[in-house]
Amino acid sequence: MAWLEITVETTPRQIGAAVAGLTARGFSDLVIEDQGEFETFLEENRAYWDYIDENLQQQLQGLSRVKLYLEDDDRAGMERLEAAVKELGLPMTVQPLPDTDWSESWKDSYPPQEVGKNLVVLPCWLAQEPTDRTRVILDPGLTFGTGAHPSTQMVMETMEEVVRPGYRCLDLGSGSGILSITALALGAGSAVGVDIDPKAEDIARENAAYNGITDAFTALTGNVTEDKALMESLSAGSYDLVLVNIVADVIIGLAPILPDFLGENTTLICSGILDTRLEDVKKTLTEAGLRITQVKAKEDWRCVVAGW
Repeated sequence: MAWLEITVETTPRQIGAAVAGLTARGFSDLVIEDQGEFETFLEENRAYWDYIDENLQQQLQGLSRVKLYLEDDDRAGMERLEAAVKELGLPMTVQPLPDTDWSESWKDSYPPQEVGKNLVVLPCWLAQEPTDRTRVILDPGLTFGTGAHPSTQMVMETMEEVVRPGYRCLDLGSGSGILSITALALGAGSAVGVDIDPKAEDIARENAAYNGITDAFTALTGNVTEDKALMESLSAGSYDLVLVNIVADVIIGLAPILPDFLGENTTLICSGILDTRLEDVKKTLTEAGLRITQVKAKEDWRCVVAGW
């Protein structure tokens, strides 16, 4: 099936009216590319600024437009769109797209990802791909954690060095569950993954099922800094490995309570730290009574290993 990509050029002041006008005429699947909208998103998600794609920021500089897609033989839809755009008084361009199976082509963005010495992250549709490496199988989705980001890779590489058979693992900010699953694939006996996003809990459970480790994995939803009951239930356990792969500001906020999860020989791995925030994280962890034993680097990202 061939498709057309239609771009409606507008301005920051007009984009709201353009979206409303197109939506009112039945065009609901719109892609908004607007610098102002993106900056509003950034302001509302300050905790995740470390993960903002700078290239995307540059691409959106000064842009204000709306994109939508129609089948190339949808004459009635095109006539309706042309009338709507004419009424709005905005310019429109039409670009034919290659004849592609869009329902499957997105999978090309998730090839097998080799990590460390012996790990490989496989999307679930390649679960049976021949490999000599230890498999970590995921269904890539909207939740952070596919094995492609340097911060996640550094944690996985460190886990290859430290995980021992039977280890008990706590994963704070577990996302897709990739780190908990990795710990179990490396021989850990149990893993508990905690995330503030309830969608992450369901996704992590599904990913654990792909790896056949549902009995050893527990997924929970909650904020350990605010939920006293959750905090008490987690700190009552004894962990050999604690993982925190989030962003610097969240790690700093967690630092005062992290010692509650650590035993005498527990290894703490913190990642998702931009190099510009490394000293802030190290200082906070040290003030919490922890000892930094190792710092790893990959591109602009840092991973801190600590313990008592």
